[in-house]
Amino acid sequence: MSSNANAIMQYSFLYVFANDGTIDAQELAMLERLALEDGTVDDQERDILSRIFARVTAQSVAPDVWDEICRFKAKYRIA
Repeated sequence: MSSNANAIMQYSFLYVFANDGTIDAQELAMLERLALEDGTVDDQERDILSRIFARVTAQSVAPDVWDEICRFKAKYRIA
């Protein structure tokens, strides 16, 4: 098993924050797919996702995206 932490980080810099500095629903879905590709979110992936999610607020993303970020963080113990 190998972590997808590097792929998550690269995707966030190339697609998530490069165009508008925030996360939309499609970008969030891709981050989740990358993190769950092997069926689990490992510590490295948690760390990267925590840093990515810290860059947005409830005011900077759509309400449904914020709700999904909160759900995903709680489910997979992301700080």
